[in-house]
Amino acid sequence: MSRLQDVLQLRVRYSETDQMGTFYNSRALEWFECGRTELMRRRLGMSYAALEQKGLFLPLVEAHLDFQGGARYDDLLDIATTAELSGRARFRFEVHITQNATGKPVVTGHTVHAFTDAGGKPVRPPSWFLELIQTTGNTPV
Repeated sequence: MSRLQDVLQLRVRYSETDQMGTFYNSRALEWFECGRTELMRRRLGMSYAALEQKGLFLPLVEAHLDFQGGARYDDLLDIATTAELSGRARFRFEVHITQNATGKPVVTGHTVHAFTDAGGKPVRPPSWFLELIQTTGNTPV
């Protein structure tokens, strides 16, 4: 199955830092979401909002984060996201956040999302979605 890849750059905003001057740990999941939604927009050519309009939803069912380094206000980060289908009805996103200037790791991890309909019932990815991944999965970053 094809893998989708994308890299997004993001600056740490002042509101994302804590009293110690580094990013607050809950921000990492928000940055994962930024990487995930931009990957879908850029590589699949479809926003998450458009996916929902077609009746397909991707609720989070699993998350794992490894905090490996710090990031301070105004640091430029690279959010590298890779996505692939996992099992019959799941979409897995691997994320590596690094310091742009040094390449030092900040956070790595993954999230897993189930495919569901509007009512929350698990569904397999529809054929139009599978075709979209197949035709765009080899697009260079």
